[in-house]
Amino acid sequence: MKVLNKNTDYAIRALLTLAANRGSYMSAKSIATQQGMPYQFLRRLLQELLKRNLIVSKGGVQGGFMLERDPHGIRVTELIEIFQGKVQVSECMFRKQICGNRAHCVLRHEIMRIEQVVQSEFEKVTIGKLLGDLQAANGPKLTTTGNQ
Repeated sequence: MKVLNKNTDYAIRALLTLAANRGSYMSAKSIATQQGMPYQFLRRLLQELLKRNLIVSKGGVQGGFMLERDPHGIRVTELIEIFQGKVQVSECMFRKQICGNRAHCVLRHEIMRIEQVVQSEFEKVTIGKLLGDLQAANGPKLTTTGNQ
């Protein structure tokens, strides 16, 4: 079971980098280098974050990307939904067809309860909280959070 896919992980790391440099534009190349991410992959993610009004961009030598919203207002659940869809822990929930065993599945209600708990816990996690945790653990300089 994967809770966060690579897209979501990289988006969180990119937003953490931008939050740590709040008020300044950063190039995609700079973010990619700092976080050890593939540049072209990051560019696609940044375009999606731009489309969702999480970041802004500016062209030119002094341009790049900058956080648009307050980092404490960007919840991890929002990023999960953008890049993965709803939090789901059971593969049977992903199917487009209703499972033939759905009515008799003893795990279904427990899985749904667990998904609600996971969703609720992720709701509490914001980019601002993660940045604060990271800075407390590593000092004020942002470092790579690592791939999930």
